Amino acid sequence: MELEVVWFVVIAFLWLGYLFLEGFDFGVGMLLPVLGRNDTERRVMINTIGPVWDGNEVWIIVAGGATFAAFPAWYAGLFSAAYLPLLFVLLALIGRGVAFEYRGKVDSQRWRRAWDKVIVIGSTVPPIGIGFVIASTVLGLPLDADGNRVGSAFAAFRWDTLLGALAVTGFSLLHGAVFIALKTDGDIRRRARRLATAILPVAILPVAAFAVLVQVRHGSEWTYVPLAVTVGAVLVAWWRIAAGREGQAFAALGVAITGTVVTLFGALFPDVLPSTLDAAHSLTVDNAASGDYTLTVMTWVAAFGTPAVLVYQGWTYWVFRKRIKTSHIPAPHTAQQVSS
Repeated sequence: MELEVVWFVVIAFLWLGYLFLEGFDFGVGMLLPVLGRNDTERRVMINTIGPVWDGNEVWIIVAGGATFAAFPAWYAGLFSAAYLPLLFVLLALIGRGVAFEYRGKVDSQRWRRAWDKVIVIGSTVPPIGIGFVIASTVLGLPLDADGNRVGSAFAAFRWDTLLGALAVTGFSLLHGAVFIALKTDGDIRRRARRLATAILPVAILPVAAFAVLVQVRHGSEWTYVPLAVTVGAVLVAWWRIAAGREGQAFAALGVAITGTVVTLFGALFPDVLPSTLDAAHSLTVDNAASGDYTLTVMTWVAAFGTPAVLVYQGWTYWVFRKRIKTSHIPAPHTAQQVSS
């Protein structure tokens, strides 16, 4: 397999990891005022992601860095069209991180409610922006013969890219509800399970619509297979969460997002950024890639570094695998941290 193809697969895998891990992360933040009926319950919800939220964000940094190094033309064409949404994503992530750290610094309901709003906003804006970016790269942008984006800064804002934004947001909301049911106990767990069962058809609808749209426009015969897997996994997730088997439902959603990413990037290949003006202007794994030397060095670095990162992050989830209950939460004090 050529290194250009290897790195296309690696970047797709990085996006998969980000959507799966940061998806429930964002969902927990969006559902903070919905499932957390008092400060203790909201602290339980925050503590479910307290040890892992910052590690989850690393996946998008690595995905962006790998794209820049392996496919600089892809990076330039895509990110130049996404300056505005990515700016809002960055500001939201900064505010979200600050809110996690500062929420418990002052023993005041008013103070905590203000930071809770920042968490909700900081968890809602990023999936919208990330969904827009993914939709733009899969569905294409107006590119000229030199691979440069043409048109205004809003040329990429179309109904189909907005559908992609809605798809990632809906998945994150559902994924977060299932994760809360998996990681908590008592009333929060029961409310999260009921909510996940109720919203699944609505939340997953834009995901299915976007995947079908991509399949119809760019898909091939083999990409019907991961699309079918996605549909089956969603039905299994609905069945298992309704039966109170949160772990199985969570795993099924993991299979669903895997099938979706395989469908999207499988339909995209060998393009990395299609041109909506002329297919001949599209960026591909061949004309957008770096040189062989760069890709070789990156491959060796990734071969040694990636397993270590995966083992460490897996160990983190294993250490913090137990459910959290309200009885585990101490009384608020000014030194409270997000991971307390």
